[in-house]
Amino acid sequence: MYMKHKLLTIVVATLASGTASVVQAQDMGGNDHPFDGLYIGAAGGYDVQGNDLGSRLQFDRNGDGTFNDPVTTATGADAFSPGFCNGRAYNASSAIGCENDRNRASYYARVGLDKQYGKLVVGVVGEFGKSEIKDFVAGFSTTPASYTLERSLRWEASARLRAGVALGSGMFYATGGAGYADIRHRFETTNTANTFSPSNDGKKKFGFVVGGGVEKFLTRNISVGAEYTYHDYKDNDYNVLVTRGTAAANNPFVLAPNTAGTNIRRSDPDFRWHSLRGTIGFHF
Repeated sequence: MYMKHKLLTIVVATLASGTASVVQAQDMGGNDHPFDGLYIGAAGGYDVQGNDLGSRLQFDRNGDGTFNDPVTTATGADAFSPGFCNGRAYNASSAIGCENDRNRASYYARVGLDKQYGKLVVGVVGEFGKSEIKDFVAGFSTTPASYTLERSLRWEASARLRAGVALGSGMFYATGGAGYADIRHRFETTNTANTFSPSNDGKKKFGFVVGGGVEKFLTRNISVGAEYTYHDYKDNDYNVLVTRGTAAANNPFVLAPNTAGTNIRRSDPDFRWHSLRGTIGFHF
């Protein structure tokens, strides 16, 4: 929370400084359509994931592709009765709890083209970059043992429309379009008896990016701004197959009659986050 407040303070201060500089500077060289044309730029800030409270692991015990099966011990007890958390397990004990999802910095390069009609500005913008966020979910078995699924973003690209209202050398705008992301997964466990076989890692996914922002020229060619974007990707095909390994024949994951093993996946099918960023652009 401190980092989010700090970032917001920096962005606001930057915009205020930029506004003051423009007011004190000479005019924009008589350019009454400052947002008209090609530009390149960069964006950077802080990404925050939404509250995924209630996330858990789901199990497919009979291989039918439906993840709604209980994992039970030989006595019929719930093997995951210690529970689940929307974070990364610190160790095998549920009493110790979990590390929260990691909200981190993001950084992107962008290129765009705008056309200004009076106060109306319409255009397109493309971005490519990366966020350092990580999304976790974990479960605890009665063994005791912990099982954590992690997903992260290797890179993201987006192509979006942009429409805004220009007020002199400043503009308020909305943006939205398609996103394409390389989402990575990782599995870790304190269980050393069973064998675990992750599948479908490194999937590239289509999603969408929407948001809005403000932009202000500091000079005839340089602008700064602040932007909020929401990112959403469907990510529900990563799973981990658990087989017997060196565990006993009555191990919950391979308990008869379904001795082929158990598939594990996360219950939350969406990888989504909020991004607050500062922007800078060079306009040709």
